[in-house]
Amino acid sequence: MMPRQRTRLQKTHSIIVAALTSLSIVALFAAKPAVASAFVKTERTQFVLDGKPFYVTGVNNHYLSWGSDAEVTQVLDDAVAMGANVVRTFLGTAIGSPDGEVALTIWKFHNDGANSSALNVHGHYFLYWDPSAHGMAINASSMRKIDLLIAEAAKRRLRLILTFLDFWSFTGGSYQMSSWYDLPTHQGAPWDTTNPAFFTDARVMADYQRWVKFVVERINPLTEIAYRDDPTIFAWELMNEAHAPIGLRRQWEAQMAAYVKSLDRNHIVGAGDDYPIFDAPGIDFVTWHGYPKYLAITPDQFNNEITSKCRMAPLYQKPVVLEEFGYARSHPDQAKAYKMWLDTMAADSDCAGWLVWRLVSPQDDGQYPKDEVEQFDVHHDDGETWQVLSNAAHLGRKVADDVGRSR
Repeated sequence: MMPRQRTRLQKTHSIIVAALTSLSIVALFAAKPAVASAFVKTERTQFVLDGKPFYVTGVNNHYLSWGSDAEVTQVLDDAVAMGANVVRTFLGTAIGSPDGEVALTIWKFHNDGANSSALNVHGHYFLYWDPSAHGMAINASSMRKIDLLIAEAAKRRLRLILTFLDFWSFTGGSYQMSSWYDLPTHQGAPWDTTNPAFFTDARVMADYQRWVKFVVERINPLTEIAYRDDPTIFAWELMNEAHAPIGLRRQWEAQMAAYVKSLDRNHIVGAGDDYPIFDAPGIDFVTWHGYPKYLAITPDQFNNEITSKCRMAPLYQKPVVLEEFGYARSHPDQAKAYKMWLDTMAADSDCAGWLVWRLVSPQDDGQYPKDEVEQFDVHHDDGETWQVLSNAAHLGRKVADDVGRSR
């Protein structure tokens, strides 16, 4: 009996080993971050996913490329809680030379004591001036933040709009890149003449393209997928709120959109405009940013502006998205205004969606950041404004199924 017993034991052992091996393989694949299965595309005036309408209900957040891992995942969790399907953020934090002497950093890079929302980037930057090479260099180590952002968004089935650069100098942006070459900038001048050299100087344009190429072709070590092959990315955007004379801006957007598409045939490309150019070649969807405060109009007038912008969609056969909007919480009618605007977009088949400015979450100290100036911050506090946004986001799912829209 002993040999037979040994044989049975051996067989049993083999079965157990095989089962454990199978479980290990399953666990291995399960442990890999989830990845969206298809890329969002455009079809005339709407976005589509797997051939079905995709209505954007989204949020902006400005610190996802430098906040702590906990701060980043909290924003994503709050976006899910709201019912959002798209999150937008900016890349391209730029400084002078790391020694702070050869090329000056034009913004407050060392913002110790502030929190992430108040632009304490905690030493993270993507672009800098390298004195030894006498040119721009890329700090690849800071891309870990974006790797994590993409992987964590995929787990939550969120899509990302990644904007290559901010026009403004809050964290360097286009102004810092122009300053490397002592190009003239005129902050405070008329909005379309503040940094025109950025859009014409061959050196800066080459730097920008090198940065774009680096980002698009990067392979995410957490997902083992190149950014250009990852459907978690909803779209690339050329710049947040590029300001230049319209003719120059149209030319630059067309050139850079073509460049992005030469590297990546999968993703759609937006401009990131606050003042839209509807006919820019190569731009797949139109964005605009609207704040009654800065437009000096009432909420009702802003509602008319929404309708006016969306009417342009069928004329140019492109989706139109209200990509940023905000109305100070000090206004007692904030929630009422948001509901009016969101209802207008949901009912209008020419509107492709919205992203509110801006969703922020508790910082590492456990507190919400202060926002006493613009007062646009949105919190997951179950307040009236949160409920309006959440209801609109969930309605967006019905809109995507062509339910509840006037035709």
